[in-house]
This record gives sequence, structure tokens and C-alpha cells, in this order.
Amino acid sequence: MSPEEEDQMIENAYQDVLKAYLASNHRKKVEIIERAFRFAKAAHKGVRRRSGEPYILHPIAVAKIVISELGLGSTSICAAFLHDVVEDTEFTKEDIEASFGPKIASIVEGLTKISGGIFGDKASLQAENFRKLLLSMSTDIRVVLIKMADRLHNMRTLGSMRPEKQYKIAGETLYVYAPLAHRLGLYKIKDELEDLAFKYEHPQKYAEIMEKVSEGEHHREEIVEEFVAPVREKLDAAGFKYEIKARVKSAYSIYNKMETKKIPFEEIYDIYAVRVIFENDDDSLERLRCWEIYTFFTDGHKVHPDRLRDWTSTPKANGYRALHLTAMGPDGKWIEVQIRSRKMDEIAELGYAAHWKYKTGVHDDDTELDKWMNTIKDILANPEPNAIDFLDTIKLNLFSAEIYVFTPKGDLITLPQGATVLDMAFAIHTQLGIHCIAGKIAHRLVPISHKLDSGDQVEIITSESQAPQQEWMQFCNSAKAQNRLRSLLRKDRRNMLERGRKLFEELMVKEGLEINRDVLKRICTTYSLHSADDLYLMLANDEINLSAKQLKDLNKSRSSILSKILWNPFSSKKDIVKETPVRKINRKEVYVLHPDTEMPNYRLDTCCQPIPGDDVLGFVDDDENVVVHKVSCPNAMRLKSSFGSRLVATRWGGVADKFIVIISVDGIDRHGILEEITSLISREMGLNIRGLNINTSQEVFHCEITIQVDNAGTVKNICKNLKDKVEGVKFAKRIS
Repeated sequence: MSPEEEDQMIENAYQDVLKAYLASNHRKKVEIIERAFRFAKAAHKGVRRRSGEPYILHPIAVAKIVISELGLGSTSICAAFLHDVVEDTEFTKEDIEASFGPKIASIVEGLTKISGGIFGDKASLQAENFRKLLLSMSTDIRVVLIKMADRLHNMRTLGSMRPEKQYKIAGETLYVYAPLAHRLGLYKIKDELEDLAFKYEHPQKYAEIMEKVSEGEHHREEIVEEFVAPVREKLDAAGFKYEIKARVKSAYSIYNKMETKKIPFEEIYDIYAVRVIFENDDDSLERLRCWEIYTFFTDGHKVHPDRLRDWTSTPKANGYRALHLTAMGPDGKWIEVQIRSRKMDEIAELGYAAHWKYKTGVHDDDTELDKWMNTIKDILANPEPNAIDFLDTIKLNLFSAEIYVFTPKGDLITLPQGATVLDMAFAIHTQLGIHCIAGKIAHRLVPISHKLDSGDQVEIITSESQAPQQEWMQFCNSAKAQNRLRSLLRKDRRNMLERGRKLFEELMVKEGLEINRDVLKRICTTYSLHSADDLYLMLANDEINLSAKQLKDLNKSRSSILSKILWNPFSSKKDIVKETPVRKINRKEVYVLHPDTEMPNYRLDTCCQPIPGDDVLGFVDDDENVVVHKVSCPNAMRLKSSFGSRLVATRWGGVADKFIVIISVDGIDRHGILEEITSLISREMGLNIRGLNINTSQEVFHCEITIQVDNAGTVKNICKNLKDKVEGVKFAKRIS
């Protein structure tokens, strides 16, 4: 492409932004937008993205998302054009302020502080950058909204990045940005971020799901049209102006449900969804009209009794309002229905961004979001020293759905789903949490660990003699309670560390062993601990018990038989002949895993037990060993988010008949069925059964079979053959 053609392409992209802005309801401040674009274009002149395109196309794309998908105004559009100028060019915040004023400069500065993703290479920087993100959110929400647009465009263009970078960015997106988008009510962006991350982490599974969704599209449209036809008649007769949209669950949501419930695509019943959006010019009649439309569905359809959700009277924390029901459609398929006014729909799609459009002197819808923001500020005031703990604490408040509970006086308190009596006590006041001994619900005493349900009216029972204990951590499911409790327990941390260190040293002296860094490191690796301090704390809390034998084994050199077996779980005594030399891993190339060699060139972590054929990634440890996890493993999620520079893209380079899996089988019991199952696996398929556990209850049986296999394809065949060839088997799935 010639420079002239390239320049025309840039100009066309900018004009698209301008057209979207002029078509919006914002005041038309075209002059400042034009200046911001020209400024950014000159600043980034000659710079290109990894894909080879001019860099300025990225800020233009972010600005387009800001106006077209978030509906923000001129200030945000200017900040989007300028968001990389301070970080990537010679210009400073002062230059931006001189040309565009303090507000745009402040937003650009906020975006510069959290540039390059939330996470750096060091744990302290990860936590610090994340705090900056949250702090900027509490001062001007537009910083985070523009950051969301930036992340969305980066995800849309992720194909030009190297595989290990794709894993890092996709993992980071799923770990923080998608739940943050969810919490801010940016549902459309959240779904797209999740789907794009899923596409790069599990390309094959993504393609399979999209193919199945596409195959059933015509049939799905027919079912939905038949379902809504009688409702359309009623809406027309009642004089509603409306539109009805049919939608399909996102690929990531479908995958999540398949993985969580261990069911195939065909058994997911809520793939269908219908949205009714009606025009409404009188806010006072909005709820009444939602319920009127609800009756149009209940008149002609059977409604699921447990799936009614009224978000019109009690909005979600991010301001989301709608009326949800689930009704029986044709073919016995359950169909979720969402009833919204036009205003509700815009707030549902754009979340907090929509508040700029509906901003008045006081926003009632903001109260729950403000409460959440106050919780975030509260956590920031007492941050976790450990970056991962800090992120996990925040994520409790990002991911969770809400429940609504009441104090004895009738005050409403919003808590995350799964919250306990102890969470509620800390939500009301720290002192109440410290001295909480029980709760009282409907004249019944319940322990502090009791999980609350929406609508519970709870009285907190306290005692002056009560004091926080370490075991309380497992009863806390809200970020505020966990943060407060950790802060209280941390006061005793120094004493506990000293006690744990003393116990360790006494045991080592007693056994006549030398204390050195290598032994400590091996113990920490064995127990998946981050540091010696974690070991000392666990010893002090009696959470682990080191035996003399363990210490002596770990004190031997790594070439000893036991440590070799620990190092490589597939080796045997006869395999061990010499020390594997430390190798330098090239993290920019795809690392090929060879399970079929005498000494595999990787080691498997015990948390997820991947086998050839699974989507996996490698993590390079301190000794340049590649540790392999499933991409979907929770520990891998943390590694992708926190240690991106240590990731290496991997692929299987072979198979080996030495992997152990467990297959769960359910069906209708009959005489001889167990013999048929074992015969099919053992004789027909020639596989080695290593364990068998079966239970029957009346006419139903459940069986778990431990089998030695070579790859994931074999496991798929086992499950298929069991369902196709053994009469009575209804379900067969891998559970490990």
C-alpha cells in the first residue's frame, strides 16, 4: 500500500468516528475532537503495530468503540485518541493539558498509569498497577471505560501476537477485565471479551461450539418465532411499540456450562433467549408495563416456578434493571425471556456508561454502584501485601452475583451470593464482625458459617469474649469481610512466623540436617508454596506436618531416586540414570511436549492432570523446567494473569500409554451391565483398567472407572462407545 493510500485509509477510519459522534445525542464539539486526532496522528507518525498497520489506527479504533459501543462524549473520544501519546511519545501530560485542558489530561494520565495491561512481571507491580486502575475508577469512571475499549480492540486484533502473548493477554482478560466489565454492567463487551479469550485459549472447542450453534440457527429461529407469535398479538392489541430480539448464549457461556456440569452441547437447555424491548415515555409506568408484558407470556406458556427474577424493583449493583422469566417453548425447550424498556436496555448494554446519557442531579440507580465503589476504596485502604491474595479479594466482588438481606430494622444490605452470617456482620460494622458468635433468622439460631438467602432478615448475635480466628477465613465470601479479617489476623503474623521458623529449625537440628536455601525451595515446591514464610506459617498453624523421613529425602541431591520420581511423576527407578541438564527455554517459539520419550521434557502439575490432546500451556519455573497445565485450570488462570513473561506456548508432539483418567458412567442398572462395560474397555479397546468404583440406588447406577490411556481422543472414544454399545448407559464423561 502506498503512503497516499495508507493516509486515505486513516482519514476514512477517522471520518467513521466523526459520523458516529455526529449521529449521537451529544453536544457537537467537533473542533476539539479534530485537534485531538491530528495531535495523536502527528505524535504516532511512522510507528506501526505488530500487525504492520500504522499505529494511529489503534487509537482511532478505540475512539470508535468509545462512541459507538459505549456512547461516551467528546471528552472520552479525545482521551481515546490520545491514550498512548504520553507513554509512547515525547509528549507529556503538561503538553496534553496545555492543548486540551485538565480533564482530558487527567484521564490520559490515568490511562498511562495502567498501560501495558494490569500486570507487570513482578508481583508488587501487579498489585500496584491494579490498585491504580481501581483508584482511577473511583475518581473518574471514564478512565476504566476507555481502558475497556482499549482492551476490546487489543483482543479483536490478538491474532497478530505470538502464541505465548495471546495466552497472557487472554488469561488477563478473563481474570480481570471480563468480570470488571460485568460489574460495570457492560454485558455486551463482557460477552465479547470472554468469547475472544475463549477463541484463543481453546480454538478447537470454540470452532466446534460455533459450528453447532450455526447448524441449529434455522430451527432455533422457527422455535422462537412460534414461541413469541401469540405474545406479538397481545402486544399489538395493547398498543405497545416494541421490538423482540432472539439471542443465543455466548460460546464461552455454553462452554462454561458444558465444563461445569460435564454435559454435551445438546443437553444445554437454556441456549435460547428472547428479549422484549418496549418504548416508554413515562418512567412511573415502566414497572407496570413490564409486568403487563409478563402476563402476555404467562397466558399462553407454562412458566418455570424458580426462574422469575425481578430486577425492576431491586436493581443489580451495576444499575441493571429488567424482568426475567423462563417459559416452556415448542419441543419442550425452556426459553429465557428478558423484558426491558428502551432505557433499561441501554443501561443493560452499556452499564455505567449509559448513566452519562441519563445523568440528572441525583441518580438513584447509582446508589448500589456507589456502595460497591466504597467497598473497593475500603480494600484499597488496607491492601494485601501478596498480589495474588489482593487480586482474589477484589475478584470476589467482581464475579459474584448479589443477594439481598435485611437487618432487624428492615435496612437492605447487598452481599455476594454465598455470603454468610459473618459476611453480613462485617458488612454492617467491623466491631460486629469481630465479636460475632451466631445469627438469628426467623427465630432460629444459625452459626456464623451459615449461608444466607435473598430475603433473609438476620439479627447478629455478639459476645465481648469472641475474637477472630484463622478458620473464619473459610466462612468469608465477601471481599470486605476477607479483607478486614486478614488485616486483623495479620497483626499476629510476625509471632506466627517466628514460631513456625523455630519449629522448622528445631526439627532440622534434631535430625542433624543442614538448613539451606535448596532444601527450603524443594519443600516449598512439594507443597506448592510461594516462599519460606508460607511454610513457617503453615507449620505454626499445624496445617502441615513435616516428618523426619520427608526432610531426609528432600535433603538428598536431586539425582536421588525419590527426588527424581517427585521431579518426573512418570519415571521409575530403572528410568533414572543421570541428572537432566538445565536447558534454556526459548519462550518465543512453540515448545513441543514429548510424553513418548524415556524422560519427558516437561513436568505435569498435579492440580489439573492434563493428557495429550488437552489444550495446555507451559510455565517456565526458576530451573528452566516447563511445567504443564490445562489452559482452563484455575492455577493456570493465575499464572497467565500474573507471570505472563514466563509462559511458553506448547503443543503435544506425541502420545504415550501412561496417563491416568477417571471416567464417570451413569445409567439404568441391569444384570451383567458391569461386565459389559469392563469388557468393552478392556477387551474390545485393549485398555488397562486401574480402578473401579460402583454404586447402585434402586434402578440407577453410578460408576467411576480409572483407566490408563494415551490421549484425549481415546477418552472421547471410550465415552462414545459406552453410550452407543452398552444398553442402559445414559451418560459417560471424563471427570479428571
